[in-house]
Amino acid sequence: MMPRQPGTFVLLAALAGGASVLAQTDASSPPLRIAVNMTTIESAPVFAAAEELGGAVRVVSGGIPLLTSAEADAATNAETQALIRSVADPGIRVILTVAECAYRVVARRSAGIARPADLRGKRIATAANTSAHYHLVKTLKAAGLSEADVKVVSMPLAEMPDGLKRHDIDGVSIWEPAAQNSIDALGGDAIVLPNGGLYRERFNLNTTKAVLNDPVKRRATIDLVRAIIKSSTSIRRNGAPVWPLVSKKINVPEQTISTTWREFAFPAALPRDLLPLMREEEAWVAAAQKREPRAPATIDQLVDDSILREAMARK
Repeated sequence: MMPRQPGTFVLLAALAGGASVLAQTDASSPPLRIAVNMTTIESAPVFAAAEELGGAVRVVSGGIPLLTSAEADAATNAETQALIRSVADPGIRVILTVAECAYRVVARRSAGIARPADLRGKRIATAANTSAHYHLVKTLKAAGLSEADVKVVSMPLAEMPDGLKRHDIDGVSIWEPAAQNSIDALGGDAIVLPNGGLYRERFNLNTTKAVLNDPVKRRATIDLVRAIIKSSTSIRRNGAPVWPLVSKKINVPEQTISTTWREFAFPAALPRDLLPLMREEEAWVAAAQKREPRAPATIDQLVDDSILREAMARK
């Protein structure tokens, strides 16, 4: 299946004819360290790019926290984490949207849930202070509800399907493949509440000002972004060839990846609505962190398009 097409982008990220991506860094340079969330299907283009670049990059399991500790030079995470972590480390920069996904709320019909308004008073599991949590907040607000109208349960992703089956919880708001695993666990008792365009995750590649200001690491980051653009172009044409690699990396059955693939888009760009989303989401993040929201101009500084522009310009 082909993924849904993304919207309009600030910069179209397409490279002509699948020309090979050649790392420009000196052979003696240490590999660029990329912290990748090893549970997410969204990471597919990064996995493919890393395979092509070989020893020029080193993939480690993790996300933005490894940037702030200087254990990684680049990291994948949804936009929510860039907002949360940049309060303590304002040098974090979003440089590319690797993937987008319209999240799903999966609930039990037997709990009396048929529409978002029926979530009132129900126990909804999510990963606290994440993009999935924000998606739940958006879903509730559109139904005229707030977090106070439900019992938000923080639960590990792997426990959500069984939690639904045991009736410990009534629904989940979570990313793939946990959402699909929840649907499979409930079978005919599952209902998927419509997203309605309320929210789609922006799964980004992030780095820091320190990396951007380091000539060697900057050059390696440009090569990484070019490789991601190339792999994304191939994936948009036909994702099936990358499924075995993704399955191996995240330990998820290839069938599950195939089933959920339609939920994703792989733009390898910076969508025009990325900054408006981050400005809006900042209010929720600030409330969760018990602080005042930052000014829009401060949020705008978190997105740096210079690497993407240089990657597109380099031949």
